[in-house]
Amino acid sequence: MSVLGIVAEFNPFHNGHRHFITTAKNSGSFDAVISVMSGNFLQRSEPAVCDKWSRAEMALKSGVDLVIELPFCFAVRSAYYFARGAVQLLARTGVVTHLGFGSEHGQLESLEEIASILVKEPDDYRALLKELLAQGLSFPAARSQALQKFLGPQSIGLEKLLSGPNNILAIEYLHNIKQDNLNLLPFTIPRQGEGYHSQNMSGSGFSSASAIRTALHKDPVISDEIAQTLPPSSRIILEREISAGRCPIPPDALEQFILANLRNISLSSLKDIYEISEGLEYRIKKASLQSGSLEELRRRIKSKRYSLSRINRILIYSFFNLTKEQVDVFDQHGPLYIHILAFSSKGREILQRVKNKSSLTVLNSGSQVKKLSREKGTSTAGDMLALDILSSDIYSLLSPLSEMRGGGKDFLTSPLFIE
Repeated sequence: MSVLGIVAEFNPFHNGHRHFITTAKNSGSFDAVISVMSGNFLQRSEPAVCDKWSRAEMALKSGVDLVIELPFCFAVRSAYYFARGAVQLLARTGVVTHLGFGSEHGQLESLEEIASILVKEPDDYRALLKELLAQGLSFPAARSQALQKFLGPQSIGLEKLLSGPNNILAIEYLHNIKQDNLNLLPFTIPRQGEGYHSQNMSGSGFSSASAIRTALHKDPVISDEIAQTLPPSSRIILEREISAGRCPIPPDALEQFILANLRNISLSSLKDIYEISEGLEYRIKKASLQSGSLEELRRRIKSKRYSLSRINRILIYSFFNLTKEQVDVFDQHGPLYIHILAFSSKGREILQRVKNKSSLTVLNSGSQVKKLSREKGTSTAGDMLALDILSSDIYSLLSPLSEMRGGGKDFLTSPLFIE
């Protein structure tokens, strides 16, 4: 049996996602499609435009058979760790045979060549990387330059390749598959339409998720311009969530929460937060007292070494009190449970095979989530799940309607089933 695994955020699910899934399914005789999807907070270190259950529903109605949540402690990390958590989770289902992913480049061979260098880390490459990091460059910038210098004449076009967000993730998927010798057969499909960060609402119907979100934040209605970028089922779900007051959640919705937390937290506690080093806690603390917005806070913290993306991640880590010690433990174990968000009739059959083949605990009901949550403080799985639950409880507070802000939704929400 061939089962296709994909990794996504579906923020929201748009025509580009549907094109990818349709093309991927047509590229092989797959019996089912499993998606590992980020929960309520994303790799860009911001809340999702709508919650994880509605986004899982969009995916299910456009060709995915089973949607699994990527634990928070991997979903909000840098590309390498995001990819690592996702491919480990797909491999640990025991049933996924292939990994499909989009890329701007669209050529698997070139992406695999770069991934192989990252796995083997030849001495010359490692020396170049160390030298560039010592110059104060951020890790992504230093790695890009090190790869270009290491490959020499073969690096033509490499800078452009490494600037594509989908290419970067593609390389990290391949990096982790090779590094851990995972039994996943990879293939890539060229990205369609506008670029990942594009704000243009393309007349072709293939606009970026970023452009769709920006349009929704400006005017929370599904205009004709937005509607043409979405599958009909996604449009209906988004309209329902908007009408209910649950959507759209703005990217800086945590602004006052984050500033309040940074002003309250001690320097010693801030120093323990993941990715904070070299005295950055002093810079962050000072900036939090001087800043009245997240935009101003980011500007005061940003430096040559600390990119905006890394700063955004650090702000989320500090808010959720994600420490270096916790992350070390989580990374040693990898994902420790399979939290089901949605499944189809075919997905139900695959889910039964997952239960038979996987060594991980399968969470297929709110009561099962609640049971494992009681292990917080006594097991790594319980601690990992506690962050997922907290992220849902915090996300609920971002609703503009007070009656929508209740917590405990992970205990109260069963996986969606659509025949």
